[in-house]
Amino acid sequence: MSGTGRLREFVRQMTLLTSQVGADEPAILAGGRELLGELVRYDDWLPDAFAQPDATYYRQYLLYCDPLERFSVVSFVWGPGQSTPVHDHTIWGLVGVLRGAEVCESFERAPTGRLRSLGTSTLATGQVDAVSPGIGDIHSVKNAFDDRVSISIHVYGADIGAVRRHVFSPDTGEAKAFVSGYANTLLPNLWGEPAPQ
Repeated sequence: MSGTGRLREFVRQMTLLTSQVGADEPAILAGGRELLGELVRYDDWLPDAFAQPDATYYRQYLLYCDPLERFSVVSFVWGPGQSTPVHDHTIWGLVGVLRGAEVCESFERAPTGRLRSLGTSTLATGQVDAVSPGIGDIHSVKNAFDDRVSISIHVYGADIGAVRRHVFSPDTGEAKAFVSGYANTLLPNLWGEPAPQ
């Protein structure tokens, strides 16, 4: 199997998982981590339209949103040196690196409301990490490379482009609400290739 057939199989398996375990977040994160790990093992399925960088900002492309909004699948395309502000998600999420690498700095809120860094980690090609309000949800992410594009595949427990979230001042911890939306105007055709055998 190759091409969008891999993505279609991932969507099928995530749909089965979320149907079977409901709102059991630890079960979703454990099962979803395995499924996403299998998807990002192969770099032969993401259509070029959803892998295009922007010269100024990272891009977030919707690949699929479950009709019941139990999960969405998004490609993040990082141009050389691009990064996010410090932000949260308010829902569970999984991040798998398809191409390149990402550096993540995690934060927690101190009793004063300020943010305290928990350190940085690097996620390399094929690796998967998780976020959620229960296990740690505030971070900033950047492309680990200043000379090439990195791409990660994210799975979230809602339509992440429509979720009201927050960016934070790294100095004061002050939160500002935002809704991210998406960079694309079309979706990949998951059903344009023969079904997996």
